[in-house]
Amino acid sequence: PQIRQKEPGKCPLCGMDLIPASKAGNSTNPMVHEMTPEAIAMANIQTTKVKAGGTTNELHLTGKIQVNEHMISSITSKFSGRVENLHIHFEGQQVQKGQRIASIYSPELINTQRELLEAVKMKNVAPEIYEASKQKLRYWKITEKQIDHIETSGNVVSTMDVFAESSGVITRRQVSTGDYVSTGSILFEVANLNPVWVILDAYESDLSSIRIGTLVTFTVPSLPGREFTTKVSIIHPLIDPVSRVVAVHAEVPNPENTLKPEMLVNARINTAHDSNDKGIAIPASAVLWTGKRSLVYVKKMNGPMPAFERREITLGPKSGDLYIIEKGLNEGEEVVTNGVFTVDASAQLSGNYSMMSTPENKSIEVPDAFREQLT
Repeated sequence: PQIRQKEPGKCPLCGMDLIPASKAGNSTNPMVHEMTPEAIAMANIQTTKVKAGGTTNELHLTGKIQVNEHMISSITSKFSGRVENLHIHFEGQQVQKGQRIASIYSPELINTQRELLEAVKMKNVAPEIYEASKQKLRYWKITEKQIDHIETSGNVVSTMDVFAESSGVITRRQVSTGDYVSTGSILFEVANLNPVWVILDAYESDLSSIRIGTLVTFTVPSLPGREFTTKVSIIHPLIDPVSRVVAVHAEVPNPENTLKPEMLVNARINTAHDSNDKGIAIPASAVLWTGKRSLVYVKKMNGPMPAFERREITLGPKSGDLYIIEKGLNEGEEVVTNGVFTVDASAQLSGNYSMMSTPENKSIEVPDAFREQLT
């Protein structure tokens, strides 16, 4: 394009016939590139008019069903001793609150029972000693029914039962028959699966569309035909350094235990952008992104010839296949959405500014007082 002569001829560099300057366009603005209607038709260049108004799109995410960490509890031994018998045999077994799960032989409990039986004999004389003996057993989570049985029978119970304090599913077993346990030792871990968590993986670019309380609809491949609805309850504050995703939590009721941990889910979130995002959106295919700046080509009429103006814009959040425009475009303007790379390449061959070439900005920001003095 830099080779220009006053008469027809050949290019001294490559030997090709020179194109008449009148057909190559007569725009003096390097930001505007003219193209003939024939060239536009051959390149299948299409434009879309910029419209105002909020945008609504669906954001598709994947994730898993996970145990709700708020519903996890541990069954611990309240006294030391030897595990004589286990009534829970495998992980995954369902337990109910109050269910007997283990029997433990505890020498210190045997001594405490003897103290109680001695105190029963003198409860009319020293009621405070009698109550203190019963209270000592209560501290070890011995139930009133067990205490009454000891007191009524007058016999020491050699093994004491441990009961589940919550309902759920056994997710971890840490003892076996014959093990010695100390006070506070964890016997089992119980997880209540109602409700459960849906943990979705969201990329950084998706976070602008997700808020606490955002509606989430998801399906599970193992439950075809069923659709579940919930709301975002937690957005994890940290990004995973390996996968570069953020965990988004939503709580789901699960009264029938149909949703099981580690099930895969496919979720969609309706993302809406209001007037705070300027209300202008264009298709993502219209944007040329160089890493430093974002460009679009706006259709103009430069006299009788169609032309396309190179325009730098400021992008907002992405919503599906649309970009919210914060600066650089006005409602009613037409942007190239198909063939934008062709327009850019043609502009580059014509010597105009393109995606990879931009005018050097030598302006300096100065105070208004300086501008007035200069004027």
